[in-house]
Amino acid sequence: MQEIATSRVIIVGAGLGALYAALQMAPRPVVMISPETLGEGASSAWAQGGVAAAMDAADSPAAHAADTMRAGAGTVDRAVAETVTRAARDHIVQLTGLGTPFDRRPDGGYVLSREAAHSFSRVVRVRGDQAGAEIMKALVAQVRAAPSIEVLEGVMATALELSGGRVTGVRVESARAASGPVLLRGPAVLLAGGGSGGLYALTTNPPRIRGQVIGMAARAGAVIADPEFVQFHPTAIDVGEDPAPLATEALRGEGAVLVNRRGERFMTAIHPDAELAPRDVVARAIFAQTRAGLRPMLDTRQAIGARIVTQFPAVAAACARNGIDPVTQPIPVAAAAHYHMGGIDTDIHGRASLDGLWVCGEASSTGLHGANRLASNGLLEALVYARFCALDIGAALGDPPAPDPAPKIGFPPGDRWPDAAVIRTLRQVMTEHVGVIRDARGLKIALAEIARLERTQAGAESFADMTATATLIAAAALLREESRGAHSRADFPQTDAMAARTRITLKRALAVRDAVCEELK
Repeated sequence: MQEIATSRVIIVGAGLGALYAALQMAPRPVVMISPETLGEGASSAWAQGGVAAAMDAADSPAAHAADTMRAGAGTVDRAVAETVTRAARDHIVQLTGLGTPFDRRPDGGYVLSREAAHSFSRVVRVRGDQAGAEIMKALVAQVRAAPSIEVLEGVMATALELSGGRVTGVRVESARAASGPVLLRGPAVLLAGGGSGGLYALTTNPPRIRGQVIGMAARAGAVIADPEFVQFHPTAIDVGEDPAPLATEALRGEGAVLVNRRGERFMTAIHPDAELAPRDVVARAIFAQTRAGLRPMLDTRQAIGARIVTQFPAVAAACARNGIDPVTQPIPVAAAAHYHMGGIDTDIHGRASLDGLWVCGEASSTGLHGANRLASNGLLEALVYARFCALDIGAALGDPPAPDPAPKIGFPPGDRWPDAAVIRTLRQVMTEHVGVIRDARGLKIALAEIARLERTQAGAESFADMTATATLIAAAALLREESRGAHSRADFPQTDAMAARTRITLKRALAVRDAVCEELK
Protein backbone atom coordinates (compact mmCIF):
# COMPACT_ATOMS: atom_id res chain seq x y z
CA MET A 1 0.00 0.00 0.00
CA GLN A 2 1.29 3.47 -0.88
CA GLU A 3 2.01 5.61 2.19
CA ILE A 4 2.13 9.41 2.27
CA ALA A 5 3.29 11.31 5.36
CA THR A 6 2.21 14.88 6.08
CA SER A 7 2.76 17.33 8.92
CA ARG A 8 -0.79 18.58 8.38
CA VAL A 9 -3.66 17.67 10.71
CA ILE A 10 -5.99 15.36 8.77
CA ILE A 11 -9.66 16.39 8.81
CA VAL A 12 -12.09 13.79 7.49
CA GLY A 13 -15.21 15.50 6.17
CA ALA A 14 -16.24 18.76 4.56
CA GLY A 15 -19.38 19.85 6.40
CA LEU A 16 -19.88 22.64 8.92
CA GLY A 17 -17.76 21.06 11.67
CA ALA A 18 -14.87 20.29 9.33
CA LEU A 19 -14.80 23.74 7.70
CA TYR A 20 -15.14 25.61 10.98
CA ALA A 21 -12.47 23.51 12.70
CA ALA A 22 -10.04 24.06 9.82
CA LEU A 23 -10.55 27.81 10.13
CA GLN A 24 -10.26 27.73 13.92
CA MET A 25 -6.93 25.88 13.61
CA ALA A 26 -5.36 28.46 11.28
CA PRO A 27 -2.48 29.06 10.83
CA ARG A 28 -1.86 25.39 11.73
CA PRO A 29 -1.70 23.52 8.39
CA VAL A 30 -4.50 21.03 7.77
CA VAL A 31 -5.65 18.80 4.93
CA MET A 32 -9.36 18.11 4.47
CA ILE A 33 -10.68 14.87 2.96
CA SER A 34 -13.82 15.63 0.95
CA PRO A 35 -15.65 12.99 -1.12
CA GLU A 36 -17.47 15.71 -3.05
CA THR A 37 -16.56 19.13 -4.35
CA LEU A 38 -16.18 21.32 -1.29
CA GLY A 39 -19.57 22.56 -0.13
CA GLU A 40 -21.55 19.78 -1.81
CA GLY A 41 -22.88 16.54 -0.36
CA ALA A 42 -22.73 17.60 3.31
CA SER A 43 -25.76 17.39 5.59
CA SER A 44 -24.89 20.84 6.98
CA ALA A 45 -25.70 22.46 3.63
CA TRP A 46 -29.15 20.89 3.71
CA ALA A 47 -30.03 22.10 7.23
CA GLN A 48 -33.07 24.32 6.92
CA GLY A 49 -33.91 25.45 10.44
CA GLY A 50 -30.83 27.34 11.56
CA VAL A 51 -28.70 27.61 14.69
CA ALA A 52 -30.29 27.66 18.15
CA ALA A 53 -28.94 30.41 20.42
CA ALA A 54 -30.36 32.54 23.23
CA MET A 55 -30.13 35.88 21.41
CA ASP A 56 -33.29 37.52 22.79
CA ALA A 57 -32.93 39.64 25.93
CA ALA A 58 -35.76 37.68 27.57
CA ASP A 59 -34.08 34.35 26.79
CA SER A 60 -31.01 32.84 28.44
CA PRO A 61 -28.48 30.04 27.97
CA ALA A 62 -29.92 28.46 31.12
CA ALA A 63 -33.39 28.29 29.53
CA HIS A 64 -31.88 26.89 26.33
CA ALA A 65 -30.03 24.24 28.36
CA ALA A 66 -33.23 23.36 30.23
CA ASP A 67 -35.11 22.88 26.95
CA THR A 68 -32.26 20.75 25.63
CA MET A 69 -32.39 18.52 28.68
CA ARG A 70 -36.17 18.24 28.60
CA ALA A 71 -36.19 17.20 24.95
CA GLY A 72 -33.35 14.72 25.51
CA ALA A 73 -35.54 12.50 27.70
CA GLY A 74 -33.26 12.06 30.67
CA THR A 75 -29.90 11.24 29.08
CA VAL A 76 -28.46 14.68 28.29
CA ASP A 77 -25.17 15.52 30.01
CA ARG A 78 -26.07 18.65 31.99
CA ALA A 79 -22.52 20.05 31.99
CA VAL A 80 -22.30 19.68 28.21
CA ALA A 81 -25.70 21.30 27.68
CA GLU A 82 -24.77 24.27 29.86
CA THR A 83 -21.36 24.67 28.21
CA VAL A 84 -22.72 24.53 24.65
CA THR A 85 -25.65 26.88 25.22
CA ARG A 86 -23.39 29.44 26.93
CA ALA A 87 -21.13 29.45 23.88
CA ALA A 88 -23.93 29.78 21.32
CA ARG A 89 -24.13 33.58 21.07
CA ASP A 90 -20.39 33.93 20.43
CA HIS A 91 -20.57 31.55 17.48
CA ILE A 92 -23.49 33.42 15.91
CA VAL A 93 -21.47 36.64 16.16
CA GLN A 94 -18.40 34.94 14.67
CA LEU A 95 -20.39 33.44 11.78
CA THR A 96 -21.85 36.86 11.09
CA GLY A 97 -18.33 38.25 10.92
CA LEU A 98 -17.35 35.49 8.49
CA GLY A 99 -20.08 36.61 6.10
CA THR A 100 -23.19 34.58 7.00
CA PRO A 101 -26.19 36.76 6.01
CA PHE A 102 -28.49 35.94 8.93
CA ASP A 103 -31.98 37.44 8.73
CA ARG A 104 -32.01 40.76 10.59
CA ARG A 105 -34.70 43.12 11.85
CA PRO A 106 -34.71 46.81 10.91
CA ASP A 107 -33.12 47.59 14.29
CA GLY A 108 -30.24 45.20 13.53
CA GLY A 109 -31.39 42.40 15.80
CA TYR A 110 -31.56 38.82 14.57
CA VAL A 111 -34.85 37.39 13.31
CA LEU A 112 -35.58 34.42 15.59
CA SER A 113 -37.83 31.45 14.81
CA ARG A 114 -39.64 29.14 17.20
CA GLU A 115 -39.19 25.40 16.74
CA ALA A 116 -40.47 22.33 18.52
CA ALA A 117 -39.78 21.96 22.26
CA HIS A 118 -38.15 25.40 22.52
CA SER A 119 -39.65 27.69 25.16
CA PHE A 120 -38.47 30.79 23.24
CA SER A 121 -38.02 31.87 19.66
CA ARG A 122 -34.26 31.31 19.46
CA VAL A 123 -33.42 29.81 16.05
CA VAL A 124 -31.26 32.20 14.04
CA ARG A 125 -32.02 31.68 10.35
CA VAL A 126 -31.18 32.79 6.82
CA ARG A 127 -33.97 33.48 4.32
CA GLY A 128 -36.33 31.21 6.21
CA ASP A 129 -34.94 27.79 5.28
CA GLN A 130 -31.50 28.58 3.83
CA ALA A 131 -29.37 28.65 7.00
CA GLY A 132 -27.26 25.56 6.35
CA ALA A 133 -26.59 26.44 2.72
CA GLU A 134 -25.67 30.06 3.46
CA ILE A 135 -23.45 29.27 6.45
CA MET A 136 -21.64 26.66 4.35
CA LYS A 137 -21.26 29.13 1.46
CA ALA A 138 -19.64 31.68 3.77
CA LEU A 139 -17.30 29.12 5.33
CA VAL A 140 -16.31 27.54 2.01
CA ALA A 141 -15.25 30.96 0.74
CA GLN A 142 -13.12 31.48 3.85
CA VAL A 143 -11.56 28.00 3.57
CA ARG A 144 -10.75 28.48 -0.12
CA ALA A 145 -8.90 31.67 0.77
CA ALA A 146 -7.01 30.28 3.79
CA PRO A 147 -3.35 29.50 2.96
CA SER A 148 -3.13 26.93 5.79
CA ILE A 149 -5.91 24.71 4.42
CA GLU A 150 -5.60 22.20 1.60
CA VAL A 151 -8.60 20.19 0.37
CA LEU A 152 -8.46 16.78 -1.30
CA GLU A 153 -11.71 16.54 -3.27
CA GLY A 154 -13.09 13.29 -4.65
CA VAL A 155 -11.37 11.35 -1.86
CA MET A 156 -13.06 9.30 0.86
CA ALA A 157 -11.66 7.89 4.09
CA THR A 158 -12.40 4.21 4.71
CA ALA A 159 -10.33 3.16 7.74
CA LEU A 160 -8.15 4.47 10.54
CA GLU A 161 -4.54 3.39 10.91
CA LEU A 162 -3.31 2.63 14.44
CA SER A 163 0.21 2.26 15.77
CA GLY A 164 0.81 1.39 19.42
CA GLY A 165 -2.83 2.12 20.23
CA ARG A 166 -2.68 5.61 18.74
CA VAL A 167 -4.40 6.81 15.57
CA THR A 168 -1.60 7.73 13.18
CA GLY A 169 -3.37 8.03 9.85
CA VAL A 170 -6.26 7.34 7.55
CA ARG A 171 -6.69 4.94 4.65
CA VAL A 172 -8.34 6.69 1.73
CA GLU A 173 -9.78 5.64 -1.63
CA SER A 174 -11.18 7.44 -4.63
CA ALA A 175 -14.76 8.58 -4.10
CA ARG A 176 -15.41 8.57 -7.85
CA ALA A 177 -14.36 5.10 -8.99
CA ALA A 178 -13.22 1.80 -7.55
CA SER A 179 -9.61 2.06 -6.39
CA GLY A 180 -7.06 0.55 -4.11
CA PRO A 181 -6.27 2.25 -0.78
CA VAL A 182 -3.59 4.81 0.04
CA LEU A 183 -2.41 5.44 3.61
CA LEU A 184 -2.19 9.10 4.63
CA ARG A 185 -0.24 9.59 7.89
CA GLY A 186 -0.48 12.71 10.01
CA PRO A 187 0.08 14.01 13.56
CA ALA A 188 -3.64 14.03 14.47
CA VAL A 189 -6.96 13.04 12.92
CA LEU A 190 -10.24 14.93 13.30
CA LEU A 191 -13.35 13.07 12.15
CA ALA A 192 -16.12 15.42 11.04
CA GLY A 193 -17.78 13.33 8.37
CA GLY A 194 -21.48 13.27 9.16
CA GLY A 195 -24.08 10.88 10.52
CA SER A 196 -26.00 7.80 9.47
CA GLY A 197 -29.33 8.84 7.97
CA GLY A 198 -28.52 7.34 4.56
CA LEU A 199 -28.48 3.86 6.11
CA TYR A 200 -32.27 4.16 5.89
CA ALA A 201 -34.35 3.94 2.73
CA LEU A 202 -36.38 7.00 3.75
CA THR A 203 -34.02 9.80 4.76
CA THR A 204 -33.46 13.53 4.44
CA ASN A 205 -29.65 13.14 4.37
CA PRO A 206 -27.38 13.50 1.33
CA PRO A 207 -26.85 10.20 -0.53
CA ARG A 208 -23.29 9.54 0.67
CA ILE A 209 -23.99 10.00 4.42
CA ARG A 210 -24.36 6.35 5.50
CA GLY A 211 -22.56 6.00 8.81
CA GLN A 212 -19.12 5.41 7.34
CA VAL A 213 -17.21 7.71 9.69
CA ILE A 214 -18.76 6.24 12.83
CA GLY A 215 -18.14 2.78 11.39
CA MET A 216 -14.47 3.35 10.63
CA ALA A 217 -13.85 4.57 14.19
CA ALA A 218 -15.77 1.62 15.62
CA ARG A 219 -13.77 -0.83 13.50
CA ALA A 220 -10.60 0.70 14.95
CA GLY A 221 -11.88 0.05 18.48
CA ALA A 222 -13.33 3.43 19.48
CA VAL A 223 -16.11 3.51 22.05
CA ILE A 224 -19.47 4.41 20.52
CA ALA A 225 -22.17 6.16 22.55
CA ASP A 226 -25.96 6.04 22.17
CA PRO A 227 -26.08 4.49 18.67
CA GLU A 228 -29.72 3.40 19.12
CA PHE A 229 -30.92 7.01 19.21
CA VAL A 230 -31.69 7.90 15.59
CA GLN A 231 -33.92 10.91 15.08
CA PHE A 232 -36.69 10.71 12.50
CA HIS A 233 -37.81 14.08 11.19
CA PRO A 234 -41.62 14.11 11.18
CA THR A 235 -42.08 16.27 8.10
CA ALA A 236 -40.03 14.94 5.22
CA ILE A 237 -41.97 15.76 2.05
CA ASP A 238 -43.47 12.45 0.94
CA VAL A 239 -43.15 12.57 -2.85
CA GLY A 240 -40.93 9.57 -3.59
CA GLU A 241 -37.64 11.46 -3.91
CA ASP A 242 -34.46 9.89 -2.51
CA PRO A 243 -33.36 11.62 -0.37
CA ALA A 244 -36.68 13.10 0.71
CA PRO A 245 -36.92 16.91 0.69
CA LEU A 246 -37.42 18.46 4.11
CA ALA A 247 -40.28 20.66 5.27
CA THR A 248 -38.51 22.58 8.00
CA GLU A 249 -39.88 22.66 11.52
CA ALA A 250 -39.93 26.44 11.28
CA LEU A 251 -43.12 26.07 9.22
CA ARG A 252 -44.85 24.66 12.29
CA GLY A 253 -43.22 27.41 14.33
CA GLU A 254 -45.02 29.86 12.02
CA GLY A 255 -48.34 28.14 12.72
CA ALA A 256 -48.63 25.41 10.06
CA VAL A 257 -50.67 22.44 11.26
CA LEU A 258 -50.65 18.70 10.65
CA VAL A 259 -53.77 17.13 9.19
CA ASN A 260 -54.66 13.79 7.62
CA ARG A 261 -56.48 13.08 4.38
CA ARG A 262 -59.78 13.59 6.22
CA GLY A 263 -58.70 17.11 7.13
CA GLU A 264 -58.43 16.22 10.83
CA ARG A 265 -55.75 17.74 13.05
CA PHE A 266 -54.32 14.86 15.09
CA MET A 267 -51.54 16.38 17.22
CA THR A 268 -53.91 18.31 19.50
CA ALA A 269 -55.09 15.04 21.05
CA ILE A 270 -51.56 13.68 21.49
CA HIS A 271 -49.53 16.43 23.18
CA PRO A 272 -50.31 19.80 24.80
CA ASP A 273 -47.82 21.49 22.47
CA ALA A 274 -49.55 19.92 19.44
CA GLU A 275 -47.42 20.47 16.32
CA LEU A 276 -44.58 21.88 18.43
CA ALA A 277 -44.21 18.77 20.58
CA PRO A 278 -40.76 17.16 20.69
CA ARG A 279 -39.71 15.58 17.40
CA ASP A 280 -39.99 11.99 18.62
CA VAL A 281 -43.62 12.54 19.62
CA VAL A 282 -44.54 14.13 16.30
CA ALA A 283 -42.62 11.52 14.29
CA ARG A 284 -44.48 8.65 15.96
CA ALA A 285 -47.80 10.39 15.35
CA ILE A 286 -46.95 10.88 11.65
CA PHE A 287 -45.80 7.26 11.40
CA ALA A 288 -49.08 6.05 12.97
CA GLN A 289 -51.14 8.10 10.52
CA THR A 290 -49.12 6.72 7.59
CA ARG A 291 -49.45 3.13 8.79
CA ALA A 292 -53.21 3.61 9.18
CA GLY A 293 -53.48 4.81 5.57
CA LEU A 294 -54.55 8.32 6.62
CA ARG A 295 -51.93 10.21 4.56
CA PRO A 296 -50.56 12.87 6.95
CA MET A 297 -50.00 16.34 5.51
CA LEU A 298 -48.58 19.68 6.60
CA ASP A 299 -51.06 22.50 5.98
CA THR A 300 -49.36 25.87 5.57
CA ARG A 301 -52.21 27.57 3.73
CA GLN A 302 -53.80 29.61 6.49
CA ALA A 303 -50.75 30.33 8.66
CA ILE A 304 -48.26 31.19 5.92
CA GLY A 305 -50.08 31.32 2.60
CA ALA A 306 -48.22 32.91 -0.30
CA ARG A 307 -45.33 33.94 1.98
CA ILE A 308 -44.01 30.38 1.76
CA VAL A 309 -42.54 31.09 -1.69
CA THR A 310 -40.28 33.89 -0.45
CA GLN A 311 -39.76 32.93 3.20
CA PHE A 312 -39.18 29.19 2.66
CA PRO A 313 -37.79 28.88 -0.88
CA ALA A 314 -36.35 25.36 -0.49
CA VAL A 315 -39.70 23.96 0.61
CA ALA A 316 -41.53 25.84 -2.14
CA ALA A 317 -39.08 24.57 -4.77
CA ALA A 318 -39.43 20.94 -3.61
CA CYS A 319 -43.19 21.26 -3.79
CA ALA A 320 -43.10 22.89 -7.24
CA ARG A 321 -40.99 20.17 -8.84
CA ASN A 322 -43.47 17.59 -7.54
CA GLY A 323 -46.59 19.36 -8.72
CA ILE A 324 -47.71 20.64 -5.31
CA ASP A 325 -48.81 24.23 -4.73
CA PRO A 326 -48.38 24.79 -0.96
CA VAL A 327 -50.31 28.05 -1.20
CA THR A 328 -53.46 26.12 -2.12
CA GLN A 329 -52.65 22.49 -1.17
CA PRO A 330 -51.40 20.73 1.97
CA ILE A 331 -47.97 19.08 1.70
CA PRO A 332 -47.80 15.26 2.11
CA VAL A 333 -45.24 14.29 4.78
CA ALA A 334 -43.63 11.20 6.30
CA ALA A 335 -41.18 10.47 9.13
CA ALA A 336 -37.64 10.04 7.72
CA ALA A 337 -34.22 9.29 9.23
CA HIS A 338 -32.71 12.70 9.81
CA TYR A 339 -30.07 12.92 12.54
CA HIS A 340 -27.99 10.48 14.59
CA MET A 341 -27.79 11.50 18.26
CA GLY A 342 -25.38 8.62 18.78
CA GLY A 343 -21.86 8.42 17.44
CA ILE A 344 -18.22 8.28 18.50
CA ASP A 345 -18.01 8.91 22.24
CA THR A 346 -16.13 12.13 23.02
CA ASP A 347 -15.15 14.13 26.09
CA ILE A 348 -15.69 17.86 26.53
CA HIS A 349 -12.61 18.57 24.39
CA GLY A 350 -13.86 16.43 21.50
CA ARG A 351 -11.38 13.63 22.19
CA ALA A 352 -12.40 10.07 21.32
CA SER A 353 -11.34 7.01 23.34
CA LEU A 354 -8.46 6.39 20.90
CA ASP A 355 -5.37 8.52 21.39
CA GLY A 356 -4.73 10.89 18.49
CA LEU A 357 -8.40 11.01 17.45
CA TRP A 358 -10.85 13.90 17.82
CA VAL A 359 -14.46 14.09 16.57
CA CYS A 360 -16.98 16.90 16.02
CA GLY A 361 -20.37 17.23 14.36
CA GLU A 362 -22.92 14.51 13.78
CA ALA A 363 -20.37 11.68 13.82
CA SER A 364 -19.74 12.44 17.50
CA SER A 365 -21.81 11.75 20.58
CA THR A 366 -21.01 14.48 23.11
CA GLY A 367 -23.93 14.03 25.49
CA LEU A 368 -25.69 17.19 24.29
CA HIS A 369 -28.61 15.57 22.50
CA GLY A 370 -29.54 12.69 24.79
CA ALA A 371 -32.28 10.49 23.39
CA ASN A 372 -33.88 13.18 21.24
CA ARG A 373 -32.07 16.21 19.78
CA LEU A 374 -33.65 19.58 20.35
CA ALA A 375 -34.36 21.26 17.01
CA SER A 376 -31.47 23.34 15.56
CA ASN A 377 -28.99 22.19 18.22
CA GLY A 378 -27.16 20.10 15.61
CA LEU A 379 -25.40 22.96 13.82
CA LEU A 380 -24.73 24.59 17.18
CA GLU A 381 -23.00 21.48 18.53
CA ALA A 382 -20.88 21.20 15.37
CA LEU A 383 -19.69 24.80 15.79
CA VAL A 384 -18.92 24.57 19.50
CA TYR A 385 -17.09 21.25 19.29
CA ALA A 386 -15.20 22.23 16.15
CA ARG A 387 -13.63 25.01 18.19
CA PHE A 388 -13.05 22.71 21.19
CA CYS A 389 -11.32 20.18 18.94
CA ALA A 390 -9.21 22.85 17.25
CA LEU A 391 -8.03 24.23 20.59
CA ASP A 392 -7.30 20.80 22.05
CA ILE A 393 -5.42 19.59 18.97
CA GLY A 394 -3.34 22.76 19.12
CA ALA A 395 -2.57 22.20 22.80
CA ALA A 396 -1.64 18.56 22.16
CA LEU A 397 0.63 19.24 19.17
CA GLY A 398 2.33 22.46 20.26
CA ASP A 399 3.60 25.11 17.87
CA PRO A 400 2.46 24.52 14.27
CA PRO A 401 5.09 23.48 11.72
CA ALA A 402 5.68 25.12 8.39
CA PRO A 403 3.06 23.69 6.03
CA ASP A 404 3.93 20.73 3.82
CA PRO A 405 2.75 20.88 0.23
CA ALA A 406 -0.67 19.30 -0.28
CA PRO A 407 -0.41 15.50 -0.49
CA LYS A 408 -0.51 14.29 -4.08
CA ILE A 409 -2.42 11.02 -4.25
CA GLY A 410 -2.50 8.69 -7.22
CA PHE A 411 -4.90 5.87 -6.53
CA PRO A 412 -4.04 2.37 -7.73
CA PRO A 413 -6.79 0.47 -9.58
CA GLY A 414 -9.09 -1.71 -7.49
CA ASP A 415 -12.37 -3.61 -7.40
CA ARG A 416 -13.56 -2.71 -3.89
CA TRP A 417 -16.69 -0.73 -4.86
CA PRO A 418 -19.75 -1.95 -2.88
CA ASP A 419 -22.71 -3.24 -4.89
CA ALA A 420 -25.48 -0.63 -5.18
CA ALA A 421 -28.22 -3.27 -4.94
CA VAL A 422 -26.77 -4.55 -1.67
CA ILE A 423 -26.71 -1.03 -0.26
CA ARG A 424 -30.38 -0.61 -1.24
CA THR A 425 -31.23 -3.83 0.56
CA LEU A 426 -29.38 -2.69 3.69
CA ARG A 427 -31.28 0.60 3.68
CA GLN A 428 -34.60 -1.19 3.31
CA VAL A 429 -33.76 -3.54 6.18
CA MET A 430 -32.97 -0.59 8.43
CA THR A 431 -36.18 1.24 7.56
CA GLU A 432 -38.35 -1.83 7.98
CA HIS A 433 -36.85 -3.23 11.19
CA VAL A 434 -34.81 -0.47 12.92
CA GLY A 435 -37.07 2.48 12.20
CA VAL A 436 -39.54 4.67 14.08
CA ILE A 437 -41.09 1.73 15.98
CA ARG A 438 -38.94 -1.31 16.86
CA ASP A 439 -39.34 -4.68 18.53
CA ALA A 440 -37.07 -7.61 19.39
CA ARG A 441 -38.19 -9.77 16.49
CA GLY A 442 -37.53 -7.09 13.88
CA LEU A 443 -34.19 -6.07 15.41
CA LYS A 444 -33.00 -9.68 15.37
CA ILE A 445 -34.05 -10.08 11.74
CA ALA A 446 -32.14 -6.89 10.94
CA LEU A 447 -28.96 -8.07 12.68
CA ALA A 448 -29.00 -11.39 10.85
CA GLU A 449 -29.61 -9.69 7.51
CA ILE A 450 -26.84 -7.12 8.12
CA ALA A 451 -24.44 -10.00 8.80
CA ARG A 452 -25.50 -11.75 5.60
CA LEU A 453 -25.11 -8.62 3.48
CA GLU A 454 -21.72 -7.89 5.00
CA ARG A 455 -20.44 -11.31 3.93
CA THR A 456 -21.40 -10.62 0.32
CA GLN A 457 -19.14 -7.54 0.15
CA ALA A 458 -15.90 -8.83 1.66
CA GLY A 459 -13.05 -6.45 0.95
CA ALA A 460 -15.20 -3.34 0.37
CA GLU A 461 -14.12 -1.25 3.35
CA SER A 462 -16.69 1.49 2.86
CA PHE A 463 -19.47 -1.10 3.07
CA ALA A 464 -17.87 -2.62 6.18
CA ASP A 465 -18.05 0.87 7.71
CA MET A 466 -21.77 1.03 6.89
CA THR A 467 -22.57 -2.40 8.31
CA ALA A 468 -20.53 -1.66 11.44
CA THR A 469 -22.71 1.36 12.17
CA ALA A 470 -25.91 -0.50 11.25
CA THR A 471 -24.89 -3.32 13.60
CA LEU A 472 -24.23 -0.87 16.43
CA ILE A 473 -27.63 0.82 15.98
CA ALA A 474 -29.57 -2.45 15.87
CA ALA A 475 -27.63 -4.18 18.67
CA ALA A 476 -27.92 -1.21 21.03
CA ALA A 477 -31.63 -0.93 20.19
CA LEU A 478 -32.08 -4.61 21.07
CA LEU A 479 -30.21 -4.18 24.36
CA ARG A 480 -32.22 -1.10 25.44
CA GLU A 481 -35.42 -2.76 26.64
CA GLU A 482 -37.40 0.43 27.14
CA SER A 483 -38.71 3.32 25.07
CA ARG A 484 -36.92 6.64 25.47
CA GLY A 485 -36.91 9.66 23.16
CA ALA A 486 -36.37 8.63 19.56
CA HIS A 487 -35.93 4.95 20.56
CA SER A 488 -39.40 3.40 20.65
CA ARG A 489 -39.92 -0.31 21.39
CA ALA A 490 -43.40 -1.70 20.75
CA ASP A 491 -42.55 -4.61 23.10
CA PHE A 492 -41.14 -2.32 25.82
CA PRO A 493 -43.30 0.83 25.68
CA GLN A 494 -42.40 2.03 29.20
CA THR A 495 -39.57 4.41 30.06
CA ASP A 496 -37.43 3.09 32.92
CA ALA A 497 -36.95 5.32 35.96
CA MET A 498 -33.16 5.09 35.75
CA ALA A 499 -31.79 6.88 32.69
CA ALA A 500 -28.35 5.89 31.43
CA ARG A 501 -26.40 6.48 28.27
CA THR A 502 -25.23 3.55 26.15
CA ARG A 503 -21.51 3.02 25.64
CA ILE A 504 -20.61 0.12 23.43
CA THR A 505 -17.80 -1.15 21.23
CA LEU A 506 -18.17 -2.87 17.89
CA LYS A 507 -16.75 -6.01 19.49
CA ARG A 508 -19.68 -6.07 21.93
CA ALA A 509 -22.21 -5.31 19.18
CA LEU A 510 -20.82 -8.11 17.01
CA ALA A 511 -21.13 -10.52 19.94
CA VAL A 512 -24.82 -9.61 20.17
CA ARG A 513 -25.17 -10.08 16.41
CA ASP A 514 -23.42 -13.46 16.49
CA ALA A 515 -25.70 -14.65 19.27
CA VAL A 516 -28.77 -13.57 17.32
CA CYS A 517 -27.55 -15.31 14.17
CA GLU A 518 -27.01 -18.50 16.16
CA GLU A 519 -30.48 -18.19 17.70
CA LEU A 520 -32.14 -17.73 14.31
CA LYS A 521 -30.40 -20.68 12.62
